[in-house]
Amino acid sequence: MSGLNGVTFRSGTSRHYRPGCLHSLDVSDSSDATRALVDELHGDPADYVKVAIVDIDGVLRGKYLDKAKFVSALADGFGFCDVVFGWDSADECYDNGSYTGWQSGYPDGTVRIDPTTHRRVPWEGGRHFFLCDYVGSDPATVVCPRRLLQRTIDRAASAGYRSFQGMEFEWFNFRESPQTLHDKDFRHLEPLSPGMFGYSVLRQTHGQDFFGALLSDLRAFDVPLEGLHTETGPGVYEAALIYSEALEAADRAELFKSGAKEIGHRFGILPTFMARWNTDLPGCSGHVHQSLRALEGEANLFHDPEASDGMSSLFRSYLAGILELLPEMLVLFAPTVNSYKRLVDGFWAPTRPTWGIDNRTVACRVIPGGPKATRLELRVPGADVNPYLAVAGGLAAGLWGVEQGLELDRPPTQGSGYADESVARLPRTLIEATRLFADSERVRGLLGDDFVDHFAATREWEWRQFVDSVTDWELRRYLEII
Repeated sequence: MSGLNGVTFRSGTSRHYRPGCLHSLDVSDSSDATRALVDELHGDPADYVKVAIVDIDGVLRGKYLDKAKFVSALADGFGFCDVVFGWDSADECYDNGSYTGWQSGYPDGTVRIDPTTHRRVPWEGGRHFFLCDYVGSDPATVVCPRRLLQRTIDRAASAGYRSFQGMEFEWFNFRESPQTLHDKDFRHLEPLSPGMFGYSVLRQTHGQDFFGALLSDLRAFDVPLEGLHTETGPGVYEAALIYSEALEAADRAELFKSGAKEIGHRFGILPTFMARWNTDLPGCSGHVHQSLRALEGEANLFHDPEASDGMSSLFRSYLAGILELLPEMLVLFAPTVNSYKRLVDGFWAPTRPTWGIDNRTVACRVIPGGPKATRLELRVPGADVNPYLAVAGGLAAGLWGVEQGLELDRPPTQGSGYADESVARLPRTLIEATRLFADSERVRGLLGDDFVDHFAATREWEWRQFVDSVTDWELRRYLEII
């Protein structure tokens, strides 16, 4: 059968798996790339390969496979319990999902390894690592975020486009461990550094070993950073990832978040990508930069040197599509209850579907960077976003605008986007955004009923977990006085 990204695998062949017998496996009819990969694995003294999928919340779920088992799985895939799409980030099983549940007995579903994602993990002694796609029992049913993005990329290709994207993240760092976090009941945490000190050369030295490891280890992990600096807030860093084609960009973003946490633990540092952890501090962004190129050629199709603002008509239709669908797709960019605590006026996060030229108060910041760098920065996503859904959502909405031939009839916002009342405010809560998403026929046409139904059910579940919980705010407000 034809595998991902043009790599050809054999299917329908019975394999005899014996632990440790890597070289006895028949790979004679595999592609040259696959045979080279098998040879590389055979020459490596390590016995196990690390593999992972991404779940609906953007959390990596994986395991170590014996090398011989891994090679067998290159052709045929391997089984993975479908509960990874039947529970939330706390491993609580959904009671409202139809994809899987107690009613189905949580069977194994098929996982396919993507050999083009091959990396070596430098903080695990150079262990081989691969990302995988969760196919499940029916390939036509897509709930896997990475497969959803691949389908959206295919749609772009059928229209003649390649999507280039790059993500950037802000995140807080604490001198804590998972154990101390729980021992302290998530209170009185010690930030990596005190005070508000963005772009500080001085503050970098307060965690120099960690800072340096992020730069070197992530590059060795094929997640290269374009820039890394402190942001305003105690212990806050910001990293911009070097842009690439859309799937690779999402892979890098996913592995960046996981990698930063794994590297941090080595230094007694706990990073968090929560959208906003403290009422008194700004939240953490996960901005997505994007542009289009033709399938053949390197020209940036968003740039038009003849236009006064440098924006091509293609760019204007793409942007119009995002602005039109942003309220209905907001839950892809703000997927948690906490996401909406970041989307408040005056805290460096947009609250309306607005656009502007190099304006950091709007949802869609147009960056007129010339022939190479003209691009759109979607500023709605927070650091808590699932990168695959953020990239897929923006790309799907933009392509829809192009397909519909939309005109960019909204003028650019001048000055503060928070004061621009020409457009309605974005949804204020997770449940409001989820209902808009689930009820949108346009979104269903772009993403498919299977994905929309599953994702909406998981967000409705997330909301119910929140509204059923007693919060610290309620205790402080009511316990003594009422």
